[in-house]
Amino acid sequence: MRNVLTGRVVAAAALFLTLQPLAAQTAEVNVYTSREPALIKPALDAFAQSTGIKVNTVFIQNGLEERVKAEGANSPADLIITVDAAKLVNASDLGILQKPGKSLPDTMIAPSLRDPDGRWSAVTLRSRVIYASKDRVKESAMTYEDLADPKWKGKICMRSGQHPYNISLIAAMIAHHGAEKTESWLRSVKANLAKKPSGGDRDVAKDILAGVCDIGLGNTYYVGLMLKDKDQKAWGEAIKVLDSTFKSGGTHVNISGVGLAKNAPNKDNAEKLTAFLLSDQAQAMLAALNDEYPVRPGVPAVATEKLFGPIKPDQFSLIQIASHRRQASELVDKVGFDQ
Repeated sequence: MRNVLTGRVVAAAALFLTLQPLAAQTAEVNVYTSREPALIKPALDAFAQSTGIKVNTVFIQNGLEERVKAEGANSPADLIITVDAAKLVNASDLGILQKPGKSLPDTMIAPSLRDPDGRWSAVTLRSRVIYASKDRVKESAMTYEDLADPKWKGKICMRSGQHPYNISLIAAMIAHHGAEKTESWLRSVKANLAKKPSGGDRDVAKDILAGVCDIGLGNTYYVGLMLKDKDQKAWGEAIKVLDSTFKSGGTHVNISGVGLAKNAPNKDNAEKLTAFLLSDQAQAMLAALNDEYPVRPGVPAVATEKLFGPIKPDQFSLIQIASHRRQASELVDKVGFDQ
């Protein structure tokens, strides 16, 4: 009897020691992101604090989708968070995303801002708008088509036409008007340039302040960033953001978005984090961090709307716009836009 009891005690102890490492393991989720970590960390920290799930973040500025593809079935990536809808469409086309197994709160998000099969969703919106001199431009609203008006000859500044932000806008123009009319529009915008396309969106504001040009293209959130930077505040204060739309539509937008990795080793936790990022709490937090707009209707974006007013996103699907990006890039080269 003593030997039997001793054997049972030893077996129980061995089982306890075997299970002990498993019990001590920390629930976790692995995020691969090309978005600046500082712009999502507070939301990820809030998720970790409320759930006890540790969030491991890997920042990959370039080639994120290709890395996940190369890692294959052994990839530790659970979630992919990136900027630009085209990157998420590319990730889907590469076969590195999967449809979540659980219902997520994405039914409130406009269909144009998410994958129809649920493999990715927008998280925040940024709009591409027309910057204008407060002193020299009377207009409070313009269409993107108006950039081709000869009245702006020698008065437009912008970054490279091949930059992803501009390629996205040109692709949207193709979606609205077709390639032939977009080529004509692009040639007219080129004829209106005050200088060779260069720099970034903040440089457009800087050039407007210096009188190099009167109007230009830029993302809304850069204005917020300039106003918070003592060295760039004068640039932001020199411009106003015009109510910018297509003649037959709304404001051109792009996104930061999230997708569930195909081989996610922590799929349940990844789905929980996705749901959190689309919650009212995280939506308000993420929008405020970078002067962007939430994708969930009804979530206030107080700071952003104070700067730019409410947004009426163009209703063309981001997937449809992304399908024209290669054609847009070819048009930029064809008209010698950056020459």
